[in-house]
Amino acid sequence: MDLRAVIMAGGTGTRFWPLSRQRRPKQFLPIISRKTMIEETVDRLHPLLDPDHIYTIANQTQTEILRSFLPEAPAGNLLIEPEARNTAPCLMLATAVLYLENPEAVLAVLPADHSIRDTALFRERLRAGAEAAAASDRLITFGIPPAYPATGYGYIRFSRTSPQVFGEGSSFFPVQEFKEKPDAATAQVFCDAGNYFWNSGIFLWQARTFARQIERFAPELHAHWEEMLAAVTSGDRAGIAGVYEQLPATSIDYALMERSQDVLMGEGDFGWSDVGAWSALSEFWPKDDDGNAIRGQGLALDSRNCLAYSASGKLTALIGVENLIVVETEDALLVCRKDQDQKVKDLVAELRKTGEDEYL
Repeated sequence: MDLRAVIMAGGTGTRFWPLSRQRRPKQFLPIISRKTMIEETVDRLHPLLDPDHIYTIANQTQTEILRSFLPEAPAGNLLIEPEARNTAPCLMLATAVLYLENPEAVLAVLPADHSIRDTALFRERLRAGAEAAAASDRLITFGIPPAYPATGYGYIRFSRTSPQVFGEGSSFFPVQEFKEKPDAATAQVFCDAGNYFWNSGIFLWQARTFARQIERFAPELHAHWEEMLAAVTSGDRAGIAGVYEQLPATSIDYALMERSQDVLMGEGDFGWSDVGAWSALSEFWPKDDDGNAIRGQGLALDSRNCLAYSASGKLTALIGVENLIVVETEDALLVCRKDQDQKVKDLVAELRKTGEDEYL
């Protein structure tokens, strides 16, 4: 089995502003350990995959940064997308590159900025998923058993009947439906039902299976797929950019996964977190007796359940506050309630709208 990993490293990480910026977004930051998130993502693939079987895809500027973090990566494995147009175009390009090398290659598609606690189990599940992709001619994904009725994740509805077993006893279940992010009441219904898991954003497919699935379930993209193959074959970067311009800027979930009737889901019980916003770091940083997680110079008095980050070396002092996020850099200060940290993305959009690019 020819297993390759494709790491999507082109995100902007706007929910981690002001630390995450255009010149160094979330995946290039050491926010959960001393290593950057892209380094964590690559490291957990060893020893399952050698460096020459690990690929990244990002824009030109981000790829230059990747070179410094991944010195063992062959230059040809650092794939460059012409522009950011969500995950469907970038994965069409990455799959086309590998399809031309080996149509039977299995791609494990991974975000660059997630956390996995049980890396050994993750590799075991990933190998089983690759076997499922190669043997079943289906698209494979992993669902995360929900720990609470989350409204910030999409869900996967699956059938527990007739699972297929691959690897060392890993079960894969038929996917019945992908569901968008629900409201609180619907999320509770999903959790109570027992057959709805969080959508992890981790996928596997054989390159030729992807081509067949595009032709069958996303026919409006099939002509662009053929154009992409031609452009990659000729090494025509302008041609690749031209295909990109014609593709809808949409996710692979919407473009293909939600439409396909040939999807299997494995259980992602390996300690997954998408580290989606500042509050998620409370799971990773050490806390004091009052639940405060502080990185950098900081001091908390009569304060509870706060998260503080001092990037510039200044002392951050908290007195008599609860459930706050305080992030300080040389040119910006963020203060928000923990339950409002998803709106940091909206703040970044407002800065862009008002032309305050120096803060982006």
